[in-house]
Amino acid sequence: MVTEFQCQQTVRSFNSVLNVIIQQGEYRHALDFYDHVVNNRTNISPNVLTCNLLIKALCKVGLVARAVNVFREMPDLKYRPDAYTYCTLMDGLCKENRIDDAVVLLDEMQIEGCDLSPVAFNVLIDGLCKKGDLPRAAKLVDNMFLKGCVPNQVTYNTLVHGLCLKGKLDKAIDLLTRMLSNKLLPNDVTYGTVINGLVKMGRATDGMRVLTTMEEKGYRTNEYGYSTLVSGLFREGKSREALELFNKMKENGRKPNTVVYSALIDGLCRQGKPYEGEEYLSQMISVGCAPNAFTYSALMRGFFKVGDCDKALLVWKEVVDKDYMDNEVCYSVLIHGLCKNGKSKDALTVWKHVLAKGLSPDAVAYTSMIHGLCNDGSIREGLNLFNEMQCKKAKPDVVTYNVLINALCKQVHTHVKELIESG
Repeated sequence: MVTEFQCQQTVRSFNSVLNVIIQQGEYRHALDFYDHVVNNRTNISPNVLTCNLLIKALCKVGLVARAVNVFREMPDLKYRPDAYTYCTLMDGLCKENRIDDAVVLLDEMQIEGCDLSPVAFNVLIDGLCKKGDLPRAAKLVDNMFLKGCVPNQVTYNTLVHGLCLKGKLDKAIDLLTRMLSNKLLPNDVTYGTVINGLVKMGRATDGMRVLTTMEEKGYRTNEYGYSTLVSGLFREGKSREALELFNKMKENGRKPNTVVYSALIDGLCRQGKPYEGEEYLSQMISVGCAPNAFTYSALMRGFFKVGDCDKALLVWKEVVDKDYMDNEVCYSVLIHGLCKNGKSKDALTVWKHVLAKGLSPDAVAYTSMIHGLCNDGSIREGLNLFNEMQCKKAKPDVVTYNVLINALCKQVHTHVKELIESG
């Protein structure tokens, strides 16, 4: 005899299903599921965990006000909010730029006898740092010590990131040093943020020092850090240091990836050394590292820069063979290079091919094509392209207007000169 098995529906099973839906990022679905079960299954009474999950889902979809209402109704339902409840709601409030309301919750959390954890402080510190309010973030760190909470790795990483966003890179480096002395290892994002910030400010050499310090402490920099530094060193005209860094990376047993190789090739090409870049492309392929559209675009740009159109077109042939033809950047570089080197007819052929494939040329491609047409005396066609451009996503910029104004001025000058000579 077979006895029918029935699964009993409990708040525990309900919470489990609700949690799985939220973990999958289906927040709207989670809210619908909650409403359906609570409104139609009266035998299931939500508990604290249910409220926590509901508050999380509401915050994720931007319904923070409703999440606050759920939180405020919890005591009436005899549910006592826990640390997770407070932290989830504080995070939602911070993301809505309601930092002051989130700080009030921290005070309320302590009054209600809920243990203050680094997580609660970190949520607020992150919100303040993203807002750019570093003084209040620093005060919260001091408050952590007063409350018996020791700042952890997340606290320091958040502060370093906030300092970098405000351009206070020297303070960020000092904080990194303090972290290491406290045996708290910064993560990849933190180091990447500091190095990227230094490079943007033209301080790639200081970025190198940060990288050296990291590796002396036994920390392995990821490929993003290396590629950022290689690009930065080239931009500062320090090609020798960039190549030394690339070689050092390999000596340390790190295998350069597509991003690092592409940064190196791009740097060499921007310095007018596309033939060296081509050698590194061959090396890249030989070690099994696949070039991408950016790699080929950089090499094409480099050959066009030194006036070697034939080489640039050979690279384009590789782009076609590698099936990167649907990449707008590659087309843009090709059109710009051809027009700049006086091959506007070839560029026009490529342009028509781009449109035939249903691709959308960017502002650089439009401006280059307009420039090429105007240089050939086809100003009317250039104006037609300009009018078409204004209806597209690629809007005209200062360069586009300068190209047209210069062309029209030259045309007027030519007509005036002809009138004077004929008179």
